[in-house]
Amino acid sequence: MNVAPESLQSVFDSAFAGISQVRGTFTPQLMPREVGTITSVTTGIARVSGLPSVGFEELIKFPGGVFGIAFNVDEDEIGVVLLGEYSHLHAGDEVERTGRVMDVAVGSGLLGRVIDPLGRPLDDRGTVSASERLPIERSAAPIMDRAPVTIPLQTGIKVIDALIPSGRGQRELILGDRQTGKTAIAIDTILNQRDQNVVCVYCAIGQRASAVAKAVANLREKGAMDYTVVVVAEGNDPPGLSYIAPYAATSIAEHFMEAERDVLIVYDDLTQHARAYRELSLLLRRPPGREAFPGDIFFIHSRMLERATHLRRELGGGSLTALPIIETEAQNISAYIPTNLISITDGQIYLSPSLFELGVMPAVDVGKSVSRVGGKAQRTVYRAVAGDLKLAYAQFEELETFARFGARLDENTRKIIEHGRRIRACLKQPEFAPVSVPAQIAVLLALTAELFDPVPMDQMTDAEQAVREAAANIPAEVCGRFETAAKLSDEDRKTVIEIARQSLARFQPKPKAPEASEEKP
Repeated sequence: MNVAPESLQSVFDSAFAGISQVRGTFTPQLMPREVGTITSVTTGIARVSGLPSVGFEELIKFPGGVFGIAFNVDEDEIGVVLLGEYSHLHAGDEVERTGRVMDVAVGSGLLGRVIDPLGRPLDDRGTVSASERLPIERSAAPIMDRAPVTIPLQTGIKVIDALIPSGRGQRELILGDRQTGKTAIAIDTILNQRDQNVVCVYCAIGQRASAVAKAVANLREKGAMDYTVVVVAEGNDPPGLSYIAPYAATSIAEHFMEAERDVLIVYDDLTQHARAYRELSLLLRRPPGREAFPGDIFFIHSRMLERATHLRRELGGGSLTALPIIETEAQNISAYIPTNLISITDGQIYLSPSLFELGVMPAVDVGKSVSRVGGKAQRTVYRAVAGDLKLAYAQFEELETFARFGARLDENTRKIIEHGRRIRACLKQPEFAPVSVPAQIAVLLALTAELFDPVPMDQMTDAEQAVREAAANIPAEVCGRFETAAKLSDEDRKTVIEIARQSLARFQPKPKAPEASEEKP
């Protein structure tokens, strides 16, 4: 006899209700549970059968408190990406559905904490207090909810703020070969957000534990952890954790953005994220494409970076600025993953190994770097000096190539090259030493006024430092107009240039004394 499940449930309910009345106890209602079985376990992947109603990206619970995400939903079995240690799992173990998607804890309680993509603490400071949980996969804000990028995000790095500026709500890619200073630029940008009312999220994907510990130690030493959340998926973690790490970090950042805050998120780096996704896709036997990456490799990055935006004032006016990092091989920026991300983002900062070897740090190649949005958000005072500076620097780089062949140079060409060398020297900057806006303006104005040209090259570091220190003498009302004025007035320009000229007076070469003429006997 066939009986409908609803009828069976009503029979059980009435039977247990009677028992409860007799014994005077409360018996909960029987809830059906969908249980499946593991058919096989491989590196970071489990195949499960017996869950006919499971949904795509639903969270599956395994023995030992391990969770997984249903990725392949086939007719006979499902492919599950494991999100934890899986050595104790075996074929035949029971699994069950959770009925929910992967989510992460969010809230101000995460500030100053180091967590993994599942929200578990990694810093020995107890449990993480969270106000709510958000799904790691969320839709990007619609176009009609977005506002133009109009407010600058100061990195504290002179060459970027002057020549490749970023705005709050922008997506600016940082790319370059291994060990060229990509992470250093991101950490410097986080350090410069101190007292700027910007929340920072640093997401380390597939990094060595020592590299993550060094970055966290630098942030803590400089006091940046007070406004920073660090999300870590180490290189020896299962690939599933590396895959979900940037999505979890983005949801944490979005919570602050929706609370009317400005947020900066760093993805370090998306090369490891793409490789983790390629590994999972190949293990799940998805069709490989170019360089063995699956066909949706562009989509996994674009749907994440599209969540970075500047919301309209009616929605709180919060912003989410993304700094994704990508590693190139042999300076090949036209490879598959770099070109994908260049097309997704609003500009890129390219770090050149040749400049790095010359000791030019940060090794930013101005010719290959671009900001497609930040110029509109750049402070007016920068625009007044950056245009001439970029042109002079570009001319210098072109002429420097010809000068290496030993060609005879006229006086004008020699002057352009000497001026360009001083621009390059002034744009050098040590690690973890962000420069304030007034100090940057003082150095840039001194460059455009050619005050550094008479200074010997071996004294340029000290001369630039002297100008930065002298910037503290710029009147407060002038510094205030740097941020608010629509145009840099001639009086303000003269004031700053005069302060810079006085600070450089001791670096000017002394005129040679005329030789005494010999008297004739």
